[in-house]
Amino acid sequence: MPDGTPFKSAPEQAPLYESHKKIHPRAVSGRFRRLKWSALGILLAIFFVVPWLRWDRGAEAPGQAVLFDLEQARFFIFGIEIWPQEIYYLTGLLIIAAVGLFLATALAGRIWCGFGCPHTVWTDLFIRIEQFFEGDRAERIRMDKARWSRRKLMRKTAKHAFWGVVSLVSGFGFLAYFTDAPTLAADMATLNLSGNALTFLGLFTVSTYTMAGFAREQMCKYMCPWPRIQSAMLDEHSLVVTYQPLRGDTRAPKRKSESWEQRQARGYGDCIDCAQCVQVCPMGIDIREGANADCINCGLCVDACDKIMDSVGRPRGLIAFDTLAGQAAAALGPAAAPGPAAAPAAATGCGAGGGCGTGGGCAVAAPGYRVPLIRARVVVYLVVMILVGALMTVTFANRARFEVSVLRDRAPLYVTLQDGSLRNAYTFKVANKTRDSRAYTLAISGLTGADLATAGDGDTNGPVTIEADPDSVATYRVYVTVPPGSVGAASTPLTFTLTERVRGDTQTYTSVFLAPHD
Repeated sequence: MPDGTPFKSAPEQAPLYESHKKIHPRAVSGRFRRLKWSALGILLAIFFVVPWLRWDRGAEAPGQAVLFDLEQARFFIFGIEIWPQEIYYLTGLLIIAAVGLFLATALAGRIWCGFGCPHTVWTDLFIRIEQFFEGDRAERIRMDKARWSRRKLMRKTAKHAFWGVVSLVSGFGFLAYFTDAPTLAADMATLNLSGNALTFLGLFTVSTYTMAGFAREQMCKYMCPWPRIQSAMLDEHSLVVTYQPLRGDTRAPKRKSESWEQRQARGYGDCIDCAQCVQVCPMGIDIREGANADCINCGLCVDACDKIMDSVGRPRGLIAFDTLAGQAAAALGPAAAPGPAAAPAAATGCGAGGGCGTGGGCAVAAPGYRVPLIRARVVVYLVVMILVGALMTVTFANRARFEVSVLRDRAPLYVTLQDGSLRNAYTFKVANKTRDSRAYTLAISGLTGADLATAGDGDTNGPVTIEADPDSVATYRVYVTVPPGSVGAASTPLTFTLTERVRGDTQTYTSVFLAPHD
């Protein structure tokens, strides 16, 4: 530079975006891993078996027990048939599901995400396939870093081929809920799928392959909104996976020649900093750094830590399901005294709920603390679910077997006949929700001397007959005629009454009869 000072380059700025680092979860065994395998097996069995269940609804009705028939605009769920105008039942189910998720989160954090979420179930399955073909974590990491070879190509190809097969079968499972499963299977076997079926099969297959194979933790971290919402559902008594810092810190590897008493005297805790909890985590987080919104409460880190504690001769429960209130109670109790002397007391392994540490997965001792299952938000969620469920049950039990809808013609508003009579025309629809043909009697009230007729029939002073085929909507054009001078207002209310002849069920619909203003 002109003044002789050396030139200093500007400091390098950190990139705005960080490249994705692939997570290689390590295989682990333990009670939570077994629980996840059990949940996976049960949920997948339900998913694939339900479309094949049969239900007799009659000769002309679908025989699949659970079928969301978009072509006929019907939802069939065993003995229940939901029509399009009854979409409020679906709304009620969604409300119950949402509040149920709130309830599960209030009790045990993201327990749904760890065990029941479809994305978690398929991701666990895909990771297991990956482990089968490519080995455990260390072997997979070495393979990804190694150059391409015949062995690497064969193993990678086999993995992706198996992923593709599972994705295709999963796509078939999704599609089988919207069309008859045996028919769909036969069409696939004979390569006779329709364009719509082929499109949705491809969509479901590609989505499963992409989400479970590549967008695993990214789906949970960046796409799913629930991690950000759950913070409002949690409280200090919610069970979440926690690390016990009073017992574990300060963390450091343990020397073989060093006894635990000597280690504690140097100020070190039970955590030997093996990082097994991080390696088995499907989200790639370190639970020892504190509560994390990305933790899905799967408990795999608990299994990994319990195995390490068993191997080094320490009690289980260093990483455990605990509550913030339980940890606070432990911190205020005798077990939380600072210094090495606290470690033996904290290492008893007794849970916040009073359970013994021999089973693993419990928390630091917190004398006198019990997890309160009955608390305000839990009660509110339960009451909302019960009320919505009861309302839906009562509504469904009392729902009509047929429904009526009337649309008055607007062009023309009315017709003046040769004898001076006035006529209004209406489009009358009756939805027969039964599996039998039904006959109904239609009558009107509210107009003096009115004649009622359907298209093609003559006027009549009495009721008319309307018929509807099974599980269908019958449409009729209805004429209402009044004699001259019998209507004094421009708009006169009238009521259509439809009565089912066999059972006597009645439905009414209120409309208006229009006449000249003068």
